[in-house]
Amino acid sequence: MAQPTFAAIDIGSTKICTVVAEVTDGSEIRILGVGVGPSQGITRGMVDNIHAAMEAISSSVQRAERAAGVRILSAHVGFTGPHISSMGSRGIVAISDPRQPISESDTDRALESARIVNIPNNREVVHVVPRYYVVDGQDHVTNALGMFGSRLDMETHVVTAGSSAVQNILRCVEGAGVHVDSLIVGPLAAAEAAAEREELQHGAVLIDIGGGATDIAVFVRGTLVHTAVLPVGGAQMTGDLVVALRVPQPAAEQAKIAHGHALASLVDEYDHVEIDAFGAEGRKEIPKRFIAQVLQARCEELLEMVRAEVRRGAQTELLAAGAVLTGGGAAVRGLDLLAEEVLELPARIGRPRHLAGLSDLLNDPAYSTSVGLLRWALREQEIMLRPAPRRRRGVGGLFRKVAQLMRVVLPQ
Repeated sequence: MAQPTFAAIDIGSTKICTVVAEVTDGSEIRILGVGVGPSQGITRGMVDNIHAAMEAISSSVQRAERAAGVRILSAHVGFTGPHISSMGSRGIVAISDPRQPISESDTDRALESARIVNIPNNREVVHVVPRYYVVDGQDHVTNALGMFGSRLDMETHVVTAGSSAVQNILRCVEGAGVHVDSLIVGPLAAAEAAAEREELQHGAVLIDIGGGATDIAVFVRGTLVHTAVLPVGGAQMTGDLVVALRVPQPAAEQAKIAHGHALASLVDEYDHVEIDAFGAEGRKEIPKRFIAQVLQARCEELLEMVRAEVRRGAQTELLAAGAVLTGGGAAVRGLDLLAEEVLELPARIGRPRHLAGLSDLLNDPAYSTSVGLLRWALREQEIMLRPAPRRRRGVGGLFRKVAQLMRVVLPQ
């Protein structure tokens, strides 16, 4: 009997990655197909050109379909952007019959109560993540089911996003003929793939450095306590090299990946590299240490911003496991060493793990969010996600239905 398949779409500022997978009998994720394409119409995680973004998503989905040999009609979608913010919320409910043990309906009511938060009209709740329970004053209860009490409190972490940004993402994905099963913010998904459970239990910060933004998720005692998105990422590192070296953007990106280092002191000052450049000759020789100095300045600035954001969410003394760096920007050599100096925490590079099938295609920090979306989708019953978007009537809904029908009928 064939296993049911499911899909995830990671919408980033530099690339869009679609992954198709199935769950094996051993509850392992088996990758069936991957489709990666350049991102268009998206800047720092936010849509700025609906039609261009729609085409980029459609192209990525079609590549994954051809690789997996299946149609993708629905997917779990990951997104990011500086419009994302978080807060704490407590849901409080009374137990109708204290002589009966606390049931799942009681915890569901507490979760619904926690969703009622005072936010502006232009924002909406994306996630409500339970942290712990309080039963009749007994604090930090990890699982209240089966316990007895007359009052149940649930401490939660609420993630909100700009309504217009969410609607733009939905429009782009649905316009590509794919129904959105759920929306998941990037740092929560990346933590699922790149961080170990023991690290989260002892306190850790997940730092996902993307092309246009850096996602942050802080965990204390295994629970999420803070989420933030910084509008700085790998694109700014490349941009600095373009200005400092006076070279084209592709040459700057190649120099960053092939010769870049986050600690200039570890680079031989006499080592040079020849790269494409502006000007009559078209090539120039540049010291590798100078490339590292430019990157180190930007990386230090980024990590200082991360440190300030982490301190808003938790005391650094509680983050014994330190920092897990992931995302495409984490590929800069020496970034983990620099992070240990700036953050004053242990640091390592996180990659997707525990995969089967075409796992070698995703064994890179840049794909942590893509894999994490699949893992997060499997936990939908444990953590309350944003409800699937309602089918909108009118032109938009008709357009999406026609797009889905064409994807079913027409060959690729």
